[in-house]
Amino acid sequence: MAIQKRKWKTAKGIQTAWAYMFDAPGSTRENRKQVFEGGFASKKEAQDAEAERRIKEQRAFELQKSTPAEVPGTLSGLLKEFFNQHGEKTLALKTLKRYREMADYLDTDLLNMEIPKIKPLHLSREWNRLLTSGGRGRKAGKPLSRKTVRNIAGVISSAYTRGIRWGIAEVNPVPGSEPPVPRKKEGIALTVEQQEELIAKANAPWGMDVFLELDAATGARRGELLGLQWSDLDKNHLMIGRSLSQVSQQVFLKEPKNKKFRVVTIPAAALKKLQAHRKAQQPHRDHFGESYQGDFIFCNPDGSPLKPDTVSASVSLLFRNLKLPKGASLHTLRHTHGSHLLAAGVPLTDVSKRLGHVNPHVTATVYAHALPGRDDLAAAAWEKFQQAGKSANARKARKAAIAR
Repeated sequence: MAIQKRKWKTAKGIQTAWAYMFDAPGSTRENRKQVFEGGFASKKEAQDAEAERRIKEQRAFELQKSTPAEVPGTLSGLLKEFFNQHGEKTLALKTLKRYREMADYLDTDLLNMEIPKIKPLHLSREWNRLLTSGGRGRKAGKPLSRKTVRNIAGVISSAYTRGIRWGIAEVNPVPGSEPPVPRKKEGIALTVEQQEELIAKANAPWGMDVFLELDAATGARRGELLGLQWSDLDKNHLMIGRSLSQVSQQVFLKEPKNKKFRVVTIPAAALKKLQAHRKAQQPHRDHFGESYQGDFIFCNPDGSPLKPDTVSASVSLLFRNLKLPKGASLHTLRHTHGSHLLAAGVPLTDVSKRLGHVNPHVTATVYAHALPGRDDLAAAAWEKFQQAGKSANARKARKAAIAR
């Protein structure tokens, strides 16, 4: 990637503009094709335009490689057609990348089999292979989780469903292969003390402590927090909806699918830290001046967006250093927020709305587990109810005796 700032003299004085330039997909030393576009008012505009242009060029390159007259006859061909013709149009870029990565786990012999010859038994054997030694790359030979294998099966099933519509497959063998069912894991919820320790020990120049404080106080997703801009803040309310996403090293903003933002109230303590963070960010804005990029609440010193994967890795390292629950990650703070609200007696519908779930059923399924000690409260509540019932019966008995 080459972002350039160009200057030239005009009658109005010195004019500046930003431009981008990169090698087009398929370029070689002998046949090099470069994509160039200029005239952007800021470096941020040039970077955003370049990211979008790269995606378009890659899609055009992939489509150009496939011959329209060819009809896929193997599982490999079906998956390729599914990704190019269906996935490119309907799936988010990050989701499509994940689907391609999952397909890469499949055995070459299975991929090369003709579509009509693949039976549920072939897939069942593949699931077992993946569960025992399906890892690749540096993790070659290592078992894959039941969840990962199930997701791989889901990708193949979706491809077959599309293949049936296209008339290149007659049946979908995936359901008959009985993909593994993931073992249900109870989400991790931090105690108040653990949460406070995590925030207190966070230290990064971009404001990790404020980021974690806001995450704990709102339960927002990683991408939603990193996509926040100061214009989304109105007094003590945040407009949450757009999300910062990362594919490989490319970072881009995604608007909400339904174009709707949810309004979340910020607790006073978190709001105070957020306001202090805004003041601390001002010297960076002054230093970079016109070169300062965007209006992100959490960003690099020059205003450019943070990389979500890097943020997650930093937070996970902090969890490990503090010896907090094994398996805890940045998403744990979101789970903790929902769990704490439910434990405090906040109605399920209100918790669901605050977390941005599609419906309360999702909240009930994922977040309704109790914090340690809540089962004792449930037992105490049951006993209290029983005692109240016995007392009521005793009063009725006394009144009956007096009446006689």
